[in-house]
Amino acid sequence: MINTILVEDDLYIQKHFAERLKSNEIFRLVGVYRDAFEAERNCNSSIQLILMDVQTQHKHSGLAAAKRIKKAFPNIKIVIVTSLVDPQVLEQAKTGAADSLWYKDHGTEELISVIRRTLAGEKVFPDTSPAIEMEGTMSDTFSPRQLDILRLYIKGFTYQEIADKLGISKNGVRWNLDDMVEKGRFENREALVVTAIENKLMVTTLKDE
Repeated sequence: MINTILVEDDLYIQKHFAERLKSNEIFRLVGVYRDAFEAERNCNSSIQLILMDVQTQHKHSGLAAAKRIKKAFPNIKIVIVTSLVDPQVLEQAKTGAADSLWYKDHGTEELISVIRRTLAGEKVFPDTSPAIEMEGTMSDTFSPRQLDILRLYIKGFTYQEIADKLGISKNGVRWNLDDMVEKGRFENREALVVTAIENKLMVTTLKDE
């Protein structure tokens, strides 16, 4: 049996995942946590698989915990399980935080398939994060650069700070934000920001430590 840890802060989803794992004879569920950092503290070399949420209790980052766990215990397979469509989540998972990633709205049967493939040594990642509806358009109509600008804007960076960080002009920052507002037919930038946060396109509050 595969010694497994489940990290999920939503109690309803946690119960559902735990029941599915317990009903499958290949998994031994040895730990269930709402906080990724607590799971990290209780991790050891006997663990073989971790299903890791990204935004966990106390806003602790499952990605940060997973990366540290992979460094300490390279043989543990980690599958990131998330509803966050933020492209940065997928990118971080691909670059060292996990072996695979699965989006929660894709169905539990698919998750079991992803887990089996991961345990067999395969890395399972979607090519891109899912596009979401953004008022009058879809999120994939925004360029990666525009998403980078929006992320920094949401974090409270000034136009000049964003320009310096991304190597563009201050007017370029303004133009891109205005272009996003126009593409999505938002009333203003504040409406763009609210929609991006509410639909989990941008996650800027995760704590790494």
